[in-house]
Amino acid sequence: MTNGAIEPLAAGEASYREWRDTLAADPAQQAIYREEAAKMALWLQLAEARQAAGLTQAEVAARLGVSQAQVARIEKRGYDAYTLTTLRRYVEALGDEFSLEVTVHRAAHDEARTPTPARA
Repeated sequence: MTNGAIEPLAAGEASYREWRDTLAADPAQQAIYREEAAKMALWLQLAEARQAAGLTQAEVAARLGVSQAQVARIEKRGYDAYTLTTLRRYVEALGDEFSLEVTVHRAAHDEARTPTPARA
């Protein structure tokens, strides 16, 4: 690799870091990021819990009395039309060793306090 190839790469990395830092400094962008990260974490946790339970989507669907397509929708990345009832039923269908926890906390300005999880 020549120095000519390294310089554009370094410039691109610096440009990306500047863009990232600008977004990170914007509270509105931070809120969007946190919301999207939470959505991503939820669908992934559901799918991983189902796999840990040794169940297929079809088996969970049968336990819930819904179609496999509905379970796939629940586990779909970016899906955010969950109801608490849906989540509770889904987790119950996984078996007794799984539980659903919901955490309520104050906005970012009060992050020094540790939120207390509530069991649903």
